[in-house]
Amino acid sequence: MKKFVEDLNGAALLRVFVGVSRNPVTVTIAYHVVPGREADFHSWGWAVLRASAQQPGFLGGGVLVDGEAEWHVVYRFDGDDTARAWENSLVWAQWAARAEGLARETGRRSIAGSKAWFDLQTSRAPAPAPPGPPPKWKLWLVNMSAVFPPVLLFNLLILPYLSELNPLFRTLLLCLAVTAIVTWILMPRLQRFLKKWLYPPLQALRGRHKRRTA
Repeated sequence: MKKFVEDLNGAALLRVFVGVSRNPVTVTIAYHVVPGREADFHSWGWAVLRASAQQPGFLGGGVLVDGEAEWHVVYRFDGDDTARAWENSLVWAQWAARAEGLARETGRRSIAGSKAWFDLQTSRAPAPAPPGPPPKWKLWLVNMSAVFPPVLLFNLLILPYLSELNPLFRTLLLCLAVTAIVTWILMPRLQRFLKKWLYPPLQALRGRHKRRTA
């Protein structure tokens, strides 16, 4: 028996070859994952596959993601009877119970034959969806963190020497200086430092897909 893990454009697949099967069945279960629990669901999915690999007739499986919240757990058995035996087993029921609070099953599809399995391996996985914009309160907090320090320093160190300057020009000078400091110095550094906090954790998870092994 030979096992190896292959990455297919961000979709991790576990393949196990065990000789010639009779009439293999590929089952795909779709889940809607609770936002913020993607990493936990990813670990759960691979744990389920490791458990199913101990069952008679198991041929392989994988965990794939399509978009931000739609995930798919795919497994393949050498026949409909072995697939049903796994789905009706106490082990599967226990693992399904552990998924409560992580995700909600939204669909299930079962296909007999080998073609569906090879189509799954050779088809191009959908490109990951771009990260959504951060919540407005986070953007406000980052902007405040970038604007407040230079405004404070400018008022304490510079404005006392410009008290006789026309208020219009004094305000313009303040805006020009603070805007330049925020745009080219503070904001880029803050965005890099707070990237994982500003954007969904799924971005970091996708980066680990290529390194994930079962």
